[in-house]
Order: sequence, then structure tokens, then C-alpha cells
Amino acid sequence: MTLFIILIVVAFLLFAIAGYNNLVRLRNNRENAFADIDVQLKQRYDLVPQLVATVKGYATHEKELLESITAARSAAVNATSIDDKIKADQQLTSALAGLKISVEAYPDLKANQNFLQLQGELSDIENKLAAVRRYFNSATRELNNAVQTFPNNIMAGIFGFHKEAMYEIEASQRAAVEKAPEIKF
Repeated sequence: MTLFIILIVVAFLLFAIAGYNNLVRLRNNRENAFADIDVQLKQRYDLVPQLVATVKGYATHEKELLESITAARSAAVNATSIDDKIKADQQLTSALAGLKISVEAYPDLKANQNFLQLQGELSDIENKLAAVRRYFNSATRELNNAVQTFPNNIMAGIFGFHKEAMYEIEASQRAAVEKAPEIKF
């Protein structure tokens, strides 16, 4: 009888260790996924001042827009937590979208080789950011599934694991994103 109890205790301990290790692995995978986002954001932050300087040469009266991009970049660079970085990145994305609209008014700028190169690099970085955001959300979903499903939810509760936020569009931007783009010729 005591051997049976010992076996049950050992089995429970092995189960607890495996569950805990799985949760740690999933949490680390999520953090690594965000580190990939950080790398792409850093490239984007480094590129933005060059883009702003190029546009400034052409669009001197768009000072307010350029200042909002610079402020959004600064906030993004100085963000410390994952949630703060997500929010700051969303603000920078919104500001850059405003720049894209503003550039339409400057045909000379659109033909400028430096601007075209910077715009191409920014487009490439945006595509890479979209890919790493998808990976981050996938890693977050895996962690959230593990934290919320039985029996892992017991281990998660004991060791302080909880559901994490996905990388999503702000509610204020959702309507604009869901609207079909206008195409004008």
C-alpha cells in the first residue's frame, strides 16, 4: 500500500514538473517572439528619422505630421514593457499611415530616388513586422491555451502564469482597418 502511495506521489510530482516546464517553455517562446518584433521595430525606428528628413525637404508645411511621427518614434523607443511597446508601435504605425497620405501631395518627392529607396525599405520592414507579429500572436495563443486548459490551468494558477495579451489593433483604429480602401485613378 505504501509503495502504491509513493508511486502516486512520484507520478504527481513528475506531472507537475512536466506541466511547469511546458508553461515556462511557452512563456519563453512568447518572449522570444516579441524579441523578434523588437529587432524589426529597431530597424524601423532607425529608418524613420531618415524618411522624415527626406520628406521635410519637400513638405516643410507638414511640420505637425512630422513632429507626431518623431514623437511616436520616441515613445516607441522608450517603451519598456511588452504592452507599452505594442501600444507605442500602434501609434507609430498610425502616424506613418498619415505620412503616406501626405506624400501623395508631393509628386517630386514620390519621384525622388532617396525617398523611393527609404519607402521600399520601410515597406520591407513593415512586411517583416507583420510576419513577426503573426508569430508572436501564435506563440501567445499557445501559451494562453496551455494556461487555460485543464490540467495545466492548475499548474498555471499555482505558479502565477496567466493569459497574455495578443498583438492587436486598437479599438479606435479597427473601423478604419476594416473599411475597404478607396482606389482612385
